[in-house]
Amino acid sequence: MNAFFHAVAFLTRIPVPYLSKDAKDWQHSVAFYPAVGLLLGFLLWGSSWLVGWLLPAPLAAVLTLTLWIYSTGALHLDGWMDLADGLGSHRDREKIFAIMKDSRVGAMGVTAAILLFMVKITALYEIITGHLNFWLLLPPLLARTALVGAIWFWPYITEKGLGTGLRGGLSGWKVALGFVLALGITAVLYNGAGIFVLVVAGFGSWLFLRGVSRRLGGLTGDCYGALVEWTEAAALVCIIAAGRLWP
Repeated sequence: MNAFFHAVAFLTRIPVPYLSKDAKDWQHSVAFYPAVGLLLGFLLWGSSWLVGWLLPAPLAAVLTLTLWIYSTGALHLDGWMDLADGLGSHRDREKIFAIMKDSRVGAMGVTAAILLFMVKITALYEIITGHLNFWLLLPPLLARTALVGAIWFWPYITEKGLGTGLRGGLSGWKVALGFVLALGITAVLYNGAGIFVLVVAGFGSWLFLRGVSRRLGGLTGDCYGALVEWTEAAALVCIIAAGRLWP
């Protein structure tokens, strides 16, 4: 359980009863990222249902997104904005890295955050008004499963970043287990519509990783965070589309 607690403590603000100081537990925690995504999904499912029952849908959508951001400590949002600033600068590779490391947020980062919020709030509004709250299990789960895939399949190019050494805690079967978990939950709970969301959002994540890694030569911690935000937003859009295709 020590590795799981490390995963929860790193990816969320959810308190854990104990956090070991063993570096191996930190390394092995990455295998539990999909489980943490599922935990966040249950949190969003329950909270969105409650605020949607008590409050008008627009306000419920905003509050659900607020909880979503708070529960992760805006960890992934920071990476999303930093990557947008770096890639949006249209500079050379080294200058992009320098911009991404800058603690200040530029115009591209702010714009990217606003657009992300608009997509998520609009999708949450549709989900809440359509009483589709149980679909909120999927975006956090799929995003953190994609994160495990990114750590395993793409090179990490930051020498002393937060993601240093995480790949060492993975193995082929652990990666496969995370994907099987996501696939199994999707197929059992959501049938064909869920598979549509998984496949399309997963393909979108692959395109994102392919494009970013080609531009930078690999991935950084900011890229990991941006991937989570991208995949969550893509999954939400696919959920709304699935509602039209499978009424």
